[in-house]
Amino acid sequence: MIRDEELKNRWKCVQTQLSKQFADGEMMDLDAIIYLIGVQELGQLHKKFKKDHKIDLMHIAICKLLEPYGYYEFDFVDEDGWPHYKIIEHLPVLKAGEQSIMMKEAIVTYFLEKEYIN
Repeated sequence: MIRDEELKNRWKCVQTQLSKQFADGEMMDLDAIIYLIGVQELGQLHKKFKKDHKIDLMHIAICKLLEPYGYYEFDFVDEDGWPHYKIIEHLPVLKAGEQSIMMKEAIVTYFLEKEYIN
């Protein structure tokens, strides 16, 4: 129970800080934060992206976020600077709520490692 409360508090911290910094205080949802991580990992912070690239950016973020869990492994960066990952282990079948918790936990860990939150 303590772990759940800690995750909830840290998630709120990440969400609040990112929302202030990137969304004029309007609360960013999970998908928006995943997209932001994808842009960060690509390293093309000021570029405008088309819809299909936005999906690719979210994929990059998900791979990066789930890499420490052993699901993905960084493979290479292509000639356009896009990182590619290979699947190491298929994700388990999770209910929507379980997926959300897993991603929030991975995002909190990501931002702890980046020292964006403490």
